[in-house]
Amino acid sequence: MKLGYGYVKFKLAILNIKGENMPPKICAVIPAYDEEKTIGNVLKALSTISIIDEIIVISDGSHDRTANIARSYNARVIEFGNNQGKTNAVMTGVKNTDADIILMLDADLIGLKKEHVISLLQPVIENKADMTVGVFNSGRGATDIAQRIAPFLSGQRAICRSFFEKVEKYKITNYGIEMALTLMAEKEKIRAQTVYLPNLTHLMKEEKRGFFVGFISRMKMYWDILVIFGIIKLKLRFGFK
Repeated sequence: MKLGYGYVKFKLAILNIKGENMPPKICAVIPAYDEEKTIGNVLKALSTISIIDEIIVISDGSHDRTANIARSYNARVIEFGNNQGKTNAVMTGVKNTDADIILMLDADLIGLKKEHVISLLQPVIENKADMTVGVFNSGRGATDIAQRIAPFLSGQRAICRSFFEKVEKYKITNYGIEMALTLMAEKEKIRAQTVYLPNLTHLMKEEKRGFFVGFISRMKMYWDILVIFGIIKLKLRFGFK
């Protein structure tokens, strides 16, 4: 992926997104639970991108060096004493920044490059989308297939802040943030755009925690997603809180 004329247009669009010749503030929000093996490379890639104004890492009850590694890259770190779930971690990050655009990334990414980040941000900055959803492509077979089947579960997104503010009306927990954003985009007629991210993948739960524990964790995640899907569908349909 090369940065050519399109990237020049992208840089010019940054100057006009607010109609005030002022660049939008962009904050990367990264929830992390025991991700010392991978978070350094994620932050290393982000540190080379000048248009990102702030990086917030939410260490969600981590027991390893996740928080210390994040601080070594000058990220702002928010630490939870116990694991509170991805949704709460992300929303805490959003509430602790006044950024116009939130770049949401997982901490366990492998192969993140500047080009991936620009691809996620560009449609939002150019006002062609309110949210982008990144889908792995040509990374690893297992993760590619999973994201092709269920792209709505992707944790790689660029999102206008105003859209995040709608999420607070609905009770979503654990892995519900991606599902909620996807369902709400459909209901609220939010412009969402899929962005393919070549040669990017992430560590699978079985690799992080061992096959048995990782498999159980994955099954719990899928169960949470099914339950949350039903809850959010009802909330969006009937408008109750």
